[in-house]
Amino acid sequence: MVKTAADGVKELATPLSDADVESLRAGDRVRITGVLYTARDAAHGRLLPLIEKGETLPFDPRGQIIYYTGPSPARPGSVVGSIGPTTASRMDKYVPALLKLGLKGTIGKGYRSQPVKDALRQHRALYLGAIGGAGAVLSQFVKKLEVVAYEDLGTEAIRRLEVEGFPAIVLYDCHGGDLYQDGQKAYARAGA
Repeated sequence: MVKTAADGVKELATPLSDADVESLRAGDRVRITGVLYTARDAAHGRLLPLIEKGETLPFDPRGQIIYYTGPSPARPGSVVGSIGPTTASRMDKYVPALLKLGLKGTIGKGYRSQPVKDALRQHRALYLGAIGGAGAVLSQFVKKLEVVAYEDLGTEAIRRLEVEGFPAIVLYDCHGGDLYQDGQKAYARAGA
């Protein structure tokens, strides 16, 4: 269940349900507590053939969120180094297949393709944004990290993160809402 904090930020706990996703709109600020999985281009390239063959993935995507990041090594005493988002559009060709398996969200930066927007509506899922360039700050919300698969990929291995209050914003919702588009319209109306 999504709860709204006193500051107006929505509190999300993974795994997400359809009802959680449906309650959110583009522009909602969220804090995520629970599990996030990391995966970038190379890991997605290994997941797609498994999906196409109907084989088991190294993690169950149902209700989960994939964060497009390749964390840097942790400093002594830290769980993880800088953990900022990477450009999401590079994963667009893989997203519809993962959403079909029950993935409920992705986190990255930048625009997504129309097929991804359509798949978000069809499978009731979200695209969330994290602040690029703030990877060192975002690392403080990661409480535990373990490699789940593809350790040979180094920073692009799939990791399971346990996070507390991880900040993000809903960029595309499952109702067709698009914060980029809405923001540009609002800016244009303001006459700036």
